[in-house]
Amino acid sequence: MHPVTLRLAFLATALAPFVAQAEETPAIIAPEGDRFTLQPLNGGYLRLNRDTGAVSYCSAKEGVAVCRLGADERATLQAEIERLRAENARLQAQIAKGPPTLPGEQEFERALSFTERFLRRIIRLFKEEAPN
Repeated sequence: MHPVTLRLAFLATALAPFVAQAEETPAIIAPEGDRFTLQPLNGGYLRLNRDTGAVSYCSAKEGVAVCRLGADERATLQAEIERLRAENARLQAQIAKGPPTLPGEQEFERALSFTERFLRRIIRLFKEEAPN
């Protein structure tokens, strides 16, 4: 037998159990554009959210599908919910106060004066640095 053919036969024999196992438990891959991918695992499914990357374990209990997030993901999501609640409360309070006020004439003149002094100083520095 040719050495290459012998190697291929040996490789096919060695990989046969893995191929058979993969065929028994194929991943349930959602069609293009769908949000979740499922992979069989310990009598349930490992669910991957393609949009967020979140992973959860799903199983059927009493005819109802139940999915549990990992503890790390739950803590992260809860922290984000709390942050958004605080931001929402702050924005609601800001809206309740009414629209923001525009700067008055005095504040405008002060800002203009600052800008004018800044530009004069920059021009003076350029004149001092310019070669004669």
